[in-house]
Amino acid sequence: MKIEESTIIETNDYRVIIYPASRTFTPKESKVITEKLFDFLATWAAHGKPLSSSFKIEKNQFIVVCVDEDKEAASGCSVDALGGVMKEIEQEFQLGLFDRMKATFVENGEVRTLKLQDFRNGLKNGDISKNIEVYDFSKNTYVAFLSDFLLPLRRSWAGIYIN
Repeated sequence: MKIEESTIIETNDYRVIIYPASRTFTPKESKVITEKLFDFLATWAAHGKPLSSSFKIEKNQFIVVCVDEDKEAASGCSVDALGGVMKEIEQEFQLGLFDRMKATFVENGEVRTLKLQDFRNGLKNGDISKNIEVYDFSKNTYVAFLSDFLLPLRRSWAGIYIN
């Protein structure tokens, strides 16, 4: 069983797995990613039991997969299977989906992604404003994703890099 994107109820606290790309997707990439994930999620199961799941592409750069674990919990093997599909997508398009040494933020209305060291240096030397918002890819529930996915720099994980 699959939760269609349009039926996600924002008060349900689904498990969320976020795959952040290092750049925006091209229209062709978005189409292929959507097709692969629809096909995969239609048969995604844990110990032979179907998982109620869905996904969305957020900001044309982040793949957000939701699982309703009140119906059936995702097992380690099922999460590994999802990771396998995401690795196929990564290999096909070179998106940096598994690179955790980067920072993605919004500056002047534009989503930017930098290597973590470049981000730190930019904050330190003033090339990056302290008035930015930073994405947090560690959110693992849908409610946390909705409320704290994008935070002002000072309230985010990156707040430790400012004076």
